Order: sequence, then C-alpha cells, then structure tokens
Amino acid sequence: MTSPAPAEEDMTQTTQQSLAEEFRTELVGFCYRFLGSWSEAEDAVQETMLRAWQRADSFQGRSSLRTWVYRIATNICLDLVKAPQRRALPVDLTAAGQAPDDPTTLRTLPESTWISPFADHRLPIPADPAAVAEQRDSVRLAFIAALQTLPPKQRAVLILRDVLDWSAAECAELLRLSVASVNSALARSRASCAAADRTRALPTPTEEADLRLLSSYLAAFERYDIDALIALLTQDAEFSMPPYLLWMHGTDAIRAWWDGPGRICEGSRCLITRANGRPAMAVYHAVAADRWAPFAIHVLDVRDGAISAITHFMDTTAFAQFGLPPELGRE
Repeated sequence: MTSPAPAEEDMTQTTQQSLAEEFRTELVGFCYRFLGSWSEAEDAVQETMLRAWQRADSFQGRSSLRTWVYRIATNICLDLVKAPQRRALPVDLTAAGQAPDDPTTLRTLPESTWISPFADHRLPIPADPAAVAEQRDSVRLAFIAALQTLPPKQRAVLILRDVLDWSAAECAELLRLSVASVNSALARSRASCAAADRTRALPTPTEEADLRLLSSYLAAFERYDIDALIALLTQDAEFSMPPYLLWMHGTDAIRAWWDGPGRICEGSRCLITRANGRPAMAVYHAVAADRWAPFAIHVLDVRDGAISAITHFMDTTAFAQFGLPPELGRE
C-alpha cells in the first residue's frame, strides 16, 4: 500500500532540513570552484537555500532533490559570472618582477580580481579515503584559476562531470541540454582547462610529507632565517601576494624580497592549517609586546619535496573562514 504524500508544509520542512543537512557543504565547494571566491560561494549557497525554501512546494519529484538544488545553485552562479571580470592569480595577469626599493609603490587590484583561499576543512569528507587526494586536487589554486578562464556553461559541465562525477545524462538534465551538447562542452572544457592549469602535472604529496615541509617552513619563518627559507624552495619557485599585482620568480628574487620589504614579517607567529588541498600557514604580526594580529595566509605548492610556489593571501577576513583565532597572545 502506497504511503500518503506528506502535507505541503511537511514537505517544505523536510526539504529545508534536507538542504541544510545534506547539501550545504558540498554546494559551497561547488560554488567556490565555479566562482573562485569563498565569500561569493557562501552568498550563492545562502541564496540557493533561500530560493529552495521559497519554492519547496514546487518540487514534485520529477528530478532528484540533488539535481533540483544544484540547478538553483548553478543558475545563481551563472548570473554572478555575467560580468566580464574573471578572478585570477598574479601569475595569470603580469610578468614576474623584482622587489621594489619602496614597497609603497606596489600596485594593488580590487578584491574582485583575485582567487581567494579555501579552507580544506570546509570540504565534505569522502567516504573513500582514496578520493581525498582527488578532492584536494580539485581545489588547487591553479585549477581554480584555470576554471575561471572557461565560458560559464563549460565551467559548470567540467565541475559536474570531472569533479563531482555526475553522469552526462544527469548533467544534461540539470543544465537543460542534450547529452551530446554536454559531451561536446566537456571535451572543449577539458582541453582549455588543461592548457591553462599550470600545476596539473604535479603529484599530490602525502599529508605527512606536507606537514614535515610546512613545519620546517614555519620554524624558519618565525626565526626569520632567510637562508633556511631559501633552502626549502625549488630554484624556480614563485612568490605572490594578492592583492598586490607583483609576483616574483626564482630564489634570487624571493631572497631580495625577504631581505627587503619582507622584513616586516620579522617577529611573526604562525599557525599550521590547510588551504586549497595544500599545506598552509596563518601568519600573525606583532601589534604589541604580547599580542599578534592576523596578517596573511600562506598557501604552499610542493614539488619533489620542496616548495615550488608560495601564495600570500593578505586578506585578513579569510581567518574567520579557517576557524583561526582573531589574535594571538603570549602562552
């Protein structure tokens, strides 16, 4: 005997609870990959939840609840990327430069220009441990930047098919396209993204290897031992500091920065974290004899046991996303 359909208000409540409990975390990851911004992803998911709640009585089971919710989120993301500006990293926008004699001459660009960092603990935990490396790889900074170069619908197709492992039929249903159109868009997006993804060939290090290297970096940084820091880098390492447009290439240029304007970081205290599937470190600058305030989050790319890129995100609002303390004091 078939059970009676729930009352409309019960369906609304059930749908709302399902959205909050089952989909919020994965939707934030989806929207972040699409938009390249943690704050925009949070706003998009909040708007998704609101629209889904408002339209809960219109969900009639013709598609799965997940498809219905993702369609709402995808449409919101598509609306948000209609502006011509795409988010990027400094290495995508200009040639490498040198540390200036006067750091006040450094050029900055608005927040809307930049990819923002994403805290690893905000991602859903895969049931299969083998999938953890794939998930971390799917939020690499270079991959997120490469995604931003794709036309919006191609971007959606690539994320849904290759990251979230949706079938072509599921993707076609969500985007209201034919399966043939989805497959064509996927082929084009894979080729374009591979060409733009600067670190796609790098293997994902083990978490233990990451932690050893990050611990050495943290200790050297807190001592402000420039020789020790340089020893941890590959010769062709890259160094950037959004929102500054300047980035540097090679250990000589990075040493010049650390031995010049970078000395503002002497006396810092640091905490270990993870961002964009990579080892990361939160840096706090001294603001009093016994107090340190948020300054930057360093995300490290690793190749062959050495640091191949350091991205300093100098947006202190990101500390809350990472669950980091608003200040440090003497222990």
